[in-house]
Amino acid sequence: MTAVPDDGRRSRQRQLAGDLRALILAGDIGPHQRLPSTAELTRRYAVTNMTVTRALRILKAEGLVTGHKGRSVTATARRPATVAAGLTSAEAQLLEVGETPAPAPVARAFGLDRDEPVVVRHQLRLLDGEPAELSWSYYPLPLARGTALAGPDPLPDGSLAALGYPVRHATDQVSVRPATVAEFIALRLPEDIPVLRQFRIGYTDGGRPVEVTVMIKAGQQFEIRYEVPAPG
Repeated sequence: MTAVPDDGRRSRQRQLAGDLRALILAGDIGPHQRLPSTAELTRRYAVTNMTVTRALRILKAEGLVTGHKGRSVTATARRPATVAAGLTSAEAQLLEVGETPAPAPVARAFGLDRDEPVVVRHQLRLLDGEPAELSWSYYPLPLARGTALAGPDPLPDGSLAALGYPVRHATDQVSVRPATVAEFIALRLPEDIPVLRQFRIGYTDGGRPVEVTVMIKAGQQFEIRYEVPAPG
């Protein structure tokens, strides 16, 4: 097999873990299928047995492989949950609700001055009992103050519509970045897994923005599916 060059940036163990992770997530190494042997990986990557062991340790921490000393290492059946871009289906825990100064991107979306107060609902979502997403949903103060949006109870679907502000369409911006310390702790991220950041603006009639949601998703937990209408 062709030797794999050193990218010159990351440690060799992270390069190896990255290549194996890509093969597993793409399905080229299927559930319960054996990974290449340590001998094969040491030859192909020109590394020591210890480097291979450390790379596999990274993948074990992510739940993607399993194995024990003296046995072959196999891929597990664990895969990221595929969710539609406009929907996150998971158990939610409300962490905070109240009024707060609008962060800069939220203020811009609503056309407010920076630090002008808005209502925020901060939640943690779980998948199979594991932390998977942090979210902050913001609402203009005149719209939300004194309503269920500012209360401690779970919001039923259509809460904005019930107030006379149905969301007619939304825009999403999606980016990937390293986790902050707070995100790393709250999402219990293994190693240096990146997070997916979704910034969503919901618009009601007349193109008025009525909801801004920031979602920070654990990178190993999610894949996002977009449906694009056919042109014309």
